[in-house]
Amino acid sequence: MLGRINHVALAVPDLAAAVATYRDTLGADVSQPQALPEHGVTVVFIELPNTKVELLEPLGEDSPIAAFLEKNPSGGMHHICYEVDDIIVARDHLKQQGARVLGSGELKTGAHGKPVMFLHPKDFFGTLIEIEQV
Repeated sequence: MLGRINHVALAVPDLAAAVATYRDTLGADVSQPQALPEHGVTVVFIELPNTKVELLEPLGEDSPIAAFLEKNPSGGMHHICYEVDDIIVARDHLKQQGARVLGSGELKTGAHGKPVMFLHPKDFFGTLIEIEQV
């Protein structure tokens, strides 16, 4: 069912500082910031030859990233995103296996304009999982 890793997401307290570090210190290609109000984040993608790193900054007071940063003020790994060919088939299979889809269970549109869903970290060894249809 799982395809390749689409991205690893890092929550950061200061997106501009994180962008500068990745761009200037590591020499990375960095996208322009993109606000995603539906998800409560502003994102930037670091393009790598084999995947991407997503930097997340809270957007608004109710951002789930703000809650994450309260517990981890320096930031840290927030989630890993895997690709699937058919997200409806994947969702139904995961639910049948007992995995909990976060939120209402309805799909959302992710930063790449494709359907996404998140799976409860307690079902995956403490790691928040994002599934994205490719």
